[in-house]
Amino acid sequence: MLKYFISSFLLCSCFIGFAQSKPIDLQQKDTVAYKQPYGLRVGVDLSRIIQSNLKDDYKGLEIVADYRLTHKLHVAAELGTEENTRQEDLYNFTTSGNYLKLGVDVNNYENWYGMYNAIHMGGRIAHSKFSNTINDYQIYNSNRYWNPDNFVTGVTEAQKIEDLSATWLEFVFGVKTELFANIYLGGSIRLAYLVSNKEAKNFNNIWIPGFNKVTEGSKFGVGYNYSISYLIPLYKKAKKKKEEKETTTP
Repeated sequence: MLKYFISSFLLCSCFIGFAQSKPIDLQQKDTVAYKQPYGLRVGVDLSRIIQSNLKDDYKGLEIVADYRLTHKLHVAAELGTEENTRQEDLYNFTTSGNYLKLGVDVNNYENWYGMYNAIHMGGRIAHSKFSNTINDYQIYNSNRYWNPDNFVTGVTEAQKIEDLSATWLEFVFGVKTELFANIYLGGSIRLAYLVSNKEAKNFNNIWIPGFNKVTEGSKFGVGYNYSISYLIPLYKKAKKKKEEKETTTP
C-alpha cells in the first residue's frame, strides 16, 4: 500500500512539473471579431434647403451619398441643382443648372467599438451644365451729365445664354457624427480649382452651380455643405482588435 501511495505521488509531481514548465498567461486575450456595418449612406445638404427658404433669389437642392469599401475608404458623390439671381453693378442675371461630383473620402478617425464617426479628407472631380439669363443691364458711360445718378438703360428683355459648362477639382475636408442609430450629421469645406470653363463671348460666367462665385483672375473657389444622411446597412464585416505585442523580461 505504501508503494502505491509513493508511486501516485511521484506521478502527480511529474504532471505538475510539466504543467508549470510553460508560463501561465493571466491576461485573457480577446478573440471576439468586431463587426462593423458596411453599406450605402444617402442624405441631403441642409444648407441649400435653408437658403432656398430664406432667400427669394436662390433655389437649390443637393443629394449626398457615399459607399464604404474598406475600413477607412469610401466612394462619394454629390448630385445637385441650383438657381441663383445676382445683381452686379451694371446687370442683373440668373444662373440655373445641374452638377455632379464624384470622388473618394478617407476616414482618419479611430472610433470606439460600435461607433463610426468620421474626420475625413478626400477629393472630387466635378462637372456642371448650366445657363445664364441676363434679366437687364445698363450701358457704362463716363459722361454722366444727363444722367448723373444712373447709367443709361440697355435691354430690359431677358436674354438667355445656354449650353454653358464647367469642370473642376475639389479638395474636401469634413466630419460626420452619428446622432442616432444610422443617422449622421455632417459638414465639409471644399477648395475647388477650375479646370475648364465654357462661357459666352459677350458674358463671363460669374457664378457656377456647385462651384459658387468665380473670382476674376483666379481659378480657385470655396464651397461648403451641411448634410444629414441615413446609412442603409447592407452587411457587416469583422474587424479583429489589434493584438498587443508580447514583452519578455530577462
